[in-house]
Amino acid sequence: MLGGVRPPTASLVVLLLVVAALTVIGLDGLHTAGLPQAVPNEEQQIAADTAQSLRTAIDTEASTVRRTASAYPATSASTPATTLKALTSAGKAVLGGALLDRRTGKLLAAGGETVPLAAVDVVRTASGSRAVPPRLVTSGGTRRLLYFARITLPAQQEEPDQDQYQAPDRPERQWLLVVSEALPSLAAYGDGRTAEVLDASGTALATAAHGKVSRAAADGGLSAAAARAVQGSGAGTDASGSLLGATTGGRRTVAGWAQVASATGPGDTDDLGLVVLTSRAVPATTTTADYSRFALGAAGALAGVALLLGLALYFSVQRPLLRLYLSAARLARGATGDGPTAPAELSRPVPVHGFGELARIGRALDSLRRQLLGESGPQEFPARRGPGYRALAVVCVVVVGCWALPMIFLLNRADAATAVPAPVLADQQARTEIVANRIRQSLDQSYTDLSAAAASLPGRSRAAQTEALRHSLDDHRQYRSLYLLDRSGGITLRVGGTPLRTRVHVPSGGGITTVNTSGRIPAIAAYAQVRAVKGKAKAAGVVLFGEIDVKTLNSILPRPKLGSVWVTDGEEKVLAASVGYRAFQSLPDSGLTRLARATQSAPGTAGTATSAVHLTSSGPSVDAAAPLAQSGPTARLGWHVVTAEPAAALQIPAVQAQQRTMLAGILGLAVGAACLGWLHVVVIRPLRAVAVLVERLAGGDRRTVLHPVNHDEIGSVTRSLELIRQALAERDRAARSRPAPGPSRPLRENTLQR
Repeated sequence: MLGGVRPPTASLVVLLLVVAALTVIGLDGLHTAGLPQAVPNEEQQIAADTAQSLRTAIDTEASTVRRTASAYPATSASTPATTLKALTSAGKAVLGGALLDRRTGKLLAAGGETVPLAAVDVVRTASGSRAVPPRLVTSGGTRRLLYFARITLPAQQEEPDQDQYQAPDRPERQWLLVVSEALPSLAAYGDGRTAEVLDASGTALATAAHGKVSRAAADGGLSAAAARAVQGSGAGTDASGSLLGATTGGRRTVAGWAQVASATGPGDTDDLGLVVLTSRAVPATTTTADYSRFALGAAGALAGVALLLGLALYFSVQRPLLRLYLSAARLARGATGDGPTAPAELSRPVPVHGFGELARIGRALDSLRRQLLGESGPQEFPARRGPGYRALAVVCVVVVGCWALPMIFLLNRADAATAVPAPVLADQQARTEIVANRIRQSLDQSYTDLSAAAASLPGRSRAAQTEALRHSLDDHRQYRSLYLLDRSGGITLRVGGTPLRTRVHVPSGGGITTVNTSGRIPAIAAYAQVRAVKGKAKAAGVVLFGEIDVKTLNSILPRPKLGSVWVTDGEEKVLAASVGYRAFQSLPDSGLTRLARATQSAPGTAGTATSAVHLTSSGPSVDAAAPLAQSGPTARLGWHVVTAEPAAALQIPAVQAQQRTMLAGILGLAVGAACLGWLHVVVIRPLRAVAVLVERLAGGDRRTVLHPVNHDEIGSVTRSLELIRQALAERDRAARSRPAPGPSRPLRENTLQR
């Protein structure tokens, strides 16, 4: 099915024409006028990143409220007032709290600002085994988040005071803790960007801005448009999108929206109906570049190459081969004597068509024809021959390469300095700052949790301390190991995995640090002092360390369209990454290292974020770096977050044009090489073998049997040659067995007469 000369020739022409059509389709729609699609796409991702940060803050606070309630050491003598005060006093963000009876919904205790409970069905909310998700309610015209936690207390052993509540018919008391808090603080990243939190109706609940906001960005219709887009996407999803606003003074408002909902299944924020809207006014592109004319020219040139090669192969290979096939069949009929016209078949000379192998076969066939007629004997052919069809295939590949190689290496090359628009570079920097903030929040929360665990250790027995640390390890999955150090740096108490530390030191104060400088896994740890309490038992150690599983940090780093992300220490050595890495290795590119160092400001300061476009072996790369923190326990570490996104992954017209031009060149070269290679395998190589055999046959070799290998034109020529060989061999045998003429016959007659 794949043999013969016609399929590869036709496939070459058709596929090259298809590549020409794809070149037009791929490049015709690229225009640089207006706003590149990469800008709205990046704004969409910034909104999604901000929504994720908000979702993480709400989930963390909900978990903290539940964990605090479950860890409360309730006794049968605990009263609602004391329980509520103990549970809400540690929460810095708590505005008000209430304790309710889970069975009846009766208010047992309240503190702080009034908790809006009118819209809460306590009995229904507290029922079931699933954790109660937060609610968004209105209190005095202000929206509040309500967090819930169930509390179960043992039954009372003695009659309490009159003011103390007791469930008369239950062996244990079941309460519902309700905590009222404001929405988590919202941050906007990138100069001139605003960020808003909207409810389901599009009303702004919180707003943040960074730098000077242009009037073009203050587009009131974007909130309503975002609300409509959210309604169209469905509830309970993490859908996101982009919007385009008005143009004012040559600047266009670009907005992104994203739902604050879980992407991995039911979560605490799914029922809140919150939406994050970010917007920024960016300069509209004034320069225009249209690639349609180039596309038509390149496609026309390739179509011309396809037709030229098709005609060249038709007239130099296909048609001569078909004529040779007919001539070989004619000689075979004449040699075998099939039909009344057999003698006439041998009388017509064999026309020699083409060049190379076909011409050699044609000349040898004509020599065989004369030998069949007895006009000549075996004929030797010269061993030195001219160029054959293999040279023709190479020339055809070179012709295709003359079109393809400039497309791959020369045409439509994107300039690394100007190809990436400035808004895209600024958005990469803003997204890097968001990731750095999320890493900082995660490490700060780890330190806060460890400090709470350290505060619970003094005054307790060693067994109780071990149990407390084990509970902390179970409640905080980011820790892989918790251990206490004495003043000499020795470990006196440990729960969890084997510590990875290689440095022995007893730091003062508390914070985040690394406890090793080599190895396969970086050991990042939070530490806090264990204070002694006068009159109580001493703790097993003076410093509590919690080694943080680096997988926790690695899971935070990947974000769509952000590329590769690394967390580096003060010496630009990798501690965590979104891609495969080795601990404490350098960044993969020297440009990234210089970018990370550029974020450092004066000694002792946190530095500022920066970004740049670097030219790599695979094309331009949009890179950014940001300091990990400017305050908190991680500020003095000097760590950085570095990101690198290939410009090829962004919808930038200049880069897209380069990509598609290179792709067209690669496809054209691949198609040409594949089809001509196919032609070489099924036509040219068998022709070379047949040419050698037919010349040997014409030179007198009657012993070599010619076996047809392929069922195509060349196979038919081989079968005809085998018939000719058999006819010549039979004639030679007949000639050898025939008596030689001469005086032998009269000699025998004289002998008989005697």
